[in-house]
Amino acid sequence: MPFLMIKNLPRYECLLAAAKEFPDLDPWACAVYLHLLRAGDEVFRVAERNLNRHAISPGRFGVLMLLWGGSHDRNPTGDGAGDPAPRTPAALAEAAGVTRATMTGLIDTLERDGLVRRVPDREDRRMMSVVLTPKAHEFLAGMLPGHFQLMAALTSALGETERQTLVALLNKIIERAAAIPADSDGGTAVLPESQLTR
Repeated sequence: MPFLMIKNLPRYECLLAAAKEFPDLDPWACAVYLHLLRAGDEVFRVAERNLNRHAISPGRFGVLMLLWGGSHDRNPTGDGAGDPAPRTPAALAEAAGVTRATMTGLIDTLERDGLVRRVPDREDRRMMSVVLTPKAHEFLAGMLPGHFQLMAALTSALGETERQTLVALLNKIIERAAAIPADSDGGTAVLPESQLTR
């Protein structure tokens, strides 16, 4: 489901008119916000359609990517220097920004489909780690090239410098969003003074 339920975004003149009724409305801030949501919806729509072709949900794919990324790290305390670094369900939930219950459901489904397995943790045998199976590696090897090509296609209208600038700007918005308390009404007055002057 899209975050923004408006396909045709309001023109800047409409936002200016709204600012007359609501003095706290910054037209350019509103325009950036709406365009950010709309771009996110469009990118997610394209990516989800591609994942559907491979019969995998975005959540399950995200778990596979976390484990795949971890498989390129080396566990410095493990027995084998070349062994992949396994991930606990709690660590995966933290990395994905979901609850442990949600992660358990995702892992259960992936395990049912033969894409991951739970194994005793090397450090603490009472805990379980989640690792990719050979089937998962084969699945990712088949679908990731097209997925990466899709990323390139989505950003092909931007030059290298524009892409770097966009990443830097989006990171600023991500940092600001993280700084707004969960119980905030959205006003910047609740932010610490150091956050207001950035």
